[in-house]
Amino acid sequence: MKILVPIKRVIDYAIKIRVDPTKGPQGVQLKNVKMSMNPFCEIAMEEAIRLKEAAVKAKKDAAEVVAVSIGPKQCSETIRTALAMGADRGIHIETKADVRGDYINLQPWGIASLLKGVVEKEDGVDLVLLGKQSIDSDCGQTGPLLAGLLNAPQATFAAKVERDDDGAFTVERETDAGTETIKLNATNLPAIITCDLRLNTPRYPTMPNIMKAKKKPVQTISLEDMVTELGLDIDEVLNPKNEVVEVYEPPPRKEGEMVDSVEELLGKLKEKGLVA
Repeated sequence: MKILVPIKRVIDYAIKIRVDPTKGPQGVQLKNVKMSMNPFCEIAMEEAIRLKEAAVKAKKDAAEVVAVSIGPKQCSETIRTALAMGADRGIHIETKADVRGDYINLQPWGIASLLKGVVEKEDGVDLVLLGKQSIDSDCGQTGPLLAGLLNAPQATFAAKVERDDDGAFTVERETDAGTETIKLNATNLPAIITCDLRLNTPRYPTMPNIMKAKKKPVQTISLEDMVTELGLDIDEVLNPKNEVVEVYEPPPRKEGEMVDSVEELLGKLKEKGLVA
């Protein structure tokens, strides 16, 4: 079993985003900011490792987890984190430093086109696990687009993933009405699954595994070479389908008022016309 896990480097979820309003759509500041793996990608990586461990434990077949990242040179650090978690090897499609992946230049269509090429280059991919979205653009489109380009079975917002004896994947997914269970039948194409928060809690890499990750193989290929190899158009990959017109910080919240009793609270609400 071979599992491909695309991972994205984003601003750390705990960091306060800084916006320079004078820079228009490129106002989000990325310099001197802590970056880390997208939290939903961490969940996808954890699930891939658990499926690999389950396959090895059941002695069903050999399993391999491959981490893939598209971005600048620093993405190699994100791949090393995935390797320290338990991935076997990495693929880095390296972009130039001025190519932004936070919906400014690289958007889901371009990313899905590149991932389609990676899937086709890799021999015998059974499953592609992605985060349901990235926390910088919140698009949630890459997984479904990849499934469409490959004409492959897909399930989104997965809360539980199991591999059946026949090679199919049974997925419990979250919906607005509750949960539903879908079986992705085994085909000659990989199953595409996007992962939701409830799926698992990612592990922390241990120091021995961090040291081992330094010796695991990472293949690096430039975006230009990858596009040429796949027969794609570089402008088609990098030119955004949608244009970011403006980026701005949310307005500051008004300071709250403390009240001493329910009666005083109701009085304040009536003054503001919030209750009759």
